[in-house]
Amino acid sequence: MKREKNIPLAGLLAGMLVVLSLLPALSHAATIDERPSSLSMVADATVVRPIMLVSTAIGAGIYVATLPFSLMGGNATEVGEQMVIVPFKSTFLRCLGCTKRHLRDRDQYY
Repeated sequence: MKREKNIPLAGLLAGMLVVLSLLPALSHAATIDERPSSLSMVADATVVRPIMLVSTAIGAGIYVATLPFSLMGGNATEVGEQMVIVPFKSTFLRCLGCTKRHLRDRDQYY
């Protein structure tokens, strides 16, 4: 008789398990717009790109000034990558208005 009372409970638990396993699928069902908005493109062109251009120039100057020390330390390549190459790629090779969220879905943007 104990077994007969546990059958509805087992059915209820199995049903709850099925419903709860569907919740993650429902929460990720929203579509994602992968294109940047026109406002983000304008802000990128007028604010971010000029700042990144100045950052590239300043980074290149600092890199040249500290190059002897970087060569002695053996990390000139890493310093050049972070101070010159990354800002350069962000300034000239990144798509207009793209953010990290937009770039995450793409393999490479440069």
